[in-house]
Amino acid sequence: MENVESGVPEARPTNQSNQFDLAVIGSGPGGMRAAVQAAKIGKRVAIIDKNAAGGGCVFFGTVPSKSLREAALLPGKAKFSEAVERMCSVIEAESKVVAHQLERNGVIFVRGTATFASASEVQVSTHKGKVSLTADHFVIATGTSPIQRPEFSAELGPVFDSDTILALKTMPKRLLVVGAGVIGCEYASIFSELGSHVTLIDRRVELLRNVDFEIVKALQDHFTERGIELHLGANPGPVQKHGAAHLELTLGGGKSWSGDAVLVCLGRQANTHSLGLGAIGVEMDARGLIKVDPETYRTSLANICAVGDVIGPPALAASSAEQGRIAVSRLYDIPTENFPSAFPSGIYTIPEISSYGQLESELREKHVPYVVGRAFYRELARGLITGEKNGFIKLIVHRETRMILGVHVFGMGASELIHIGQLAHALHAPVEFLVQNVFNYPTFAEAYKVAALNALNQLRNQ
Repeated sequence: MENVESGVPEARPTNQSNQFDLAVIGSGPGGMRAAVQAAKIGKRVAIIDKNAAGGGCVFFGTVPSKSLREAALLPGKAKFSEAVERMCSVIEAESKVVAHQLERNGVIFVRGTATFASASEVQVSTHKGKVSLTADHFVIATGTSPIQRPEFSAELGPVFDSDTILALKTMPKRLLVVGAGVIGCEYASIFSELGSHVTLIDRRVELLRNVDFEIVKALQDHFTERGIELHLGANPGPVQKHGAAHLELTLGGGKSWSGDAVLVCLGRQANTHSLGLGAIGVEMDARGLIKVDPETYRTSLANICAVGDVIGPPALAASSAEQGRIAVSRLYDIPTENFPSAFPSGIYTIPEISSYGQLESELREKHVPYVVGRAFYRELARGLITGEKNGFIKLIVHRETRMILGVHVFGMGASELIHIGQLAHALHAPVEFLVQNVFNYPTFAEAYKVAALNALNQLRNQ
């Protein structure tokens, strides 16, 4: 990955004053959006990152994993080396896009590691030495890193986390993924699609969290069909090395695994340890997440904000960017709305998952009356044409008001399709809205009309 990063030009402080209106630490979606928002209202802005422009999102998170996923889905099944090459080219291109956006808005990029010397000054360690920057305001958007577990030490051989897996040069024939959360499920499906024999293990008894139960069941069935071995409710033992690169570990229940590589996806921790926040009085929780006011994103120091993964859930690229925009708007008294109470989420397994609004389980707990309308890809012309027969759209509708309460999609294009339901909800449209409008044929989008008709049939017959 170093060859990619070094190929992106970096800006440095000129001989102008190193005093800024705003200094942003971290150039991922939250930091970049915060920096550009401030620059657009005439503020002098610096953005600091230990990587090239784009931060962890571009180099270790969303961009590389989704690029690898798309390469795995290309016709003709690209070789692993070709998939990695394509991923690296996307990373380089996206980093240049971010760098250009910062440059054209007059944001000064400083590559290095920042540590607060006071509430108004940071020391930045660069490859040429230390640089001191002062600012009236700061936005921290440093993201998170994989939690390291001693029982899964990389010193034992090819044991990776979701950052280091991107440096893999050859595809493992047998891969064990430890952790069936979002990242674990995404990489399990990607490597399975690339041709690796994947085993997925988790202490929990089901995949994912806070996802519709029907979608979880569909994904679990699909994984089984794909040949992904699932060991749920199991407690994996420590990794043991046998030979040059052969790994073994126990799966619990008298079972064991042996193979070429282990990918550990057991959570992430905030990148706050090197910032010196404790010394200046910025409050954090036990996991190092920064505590903020949910409306302004101000920390316990009024001139310092924090946004994105470093403050905890929802920890999505899109939500982080919106938080960055809102935080700067509030800092400089620009009228803006609060962060929305409902927003879409996407999980880029194969097939995709996307959700918006409330889950059935939440509505049951609140005793909200509702019906569920469903439309299956196998009943759509588009599904038959593409061979995508396992997907579906699930539409949750209030039984009395007929308003859309939630949308959950499993299958090709889920992360795109979800926005139709999002807009209908935002417009306060009743379920009839989806029936009264015309959708292109043949498309997956027309599943909304089918699901809406299914919901209306139930409402008529109640």
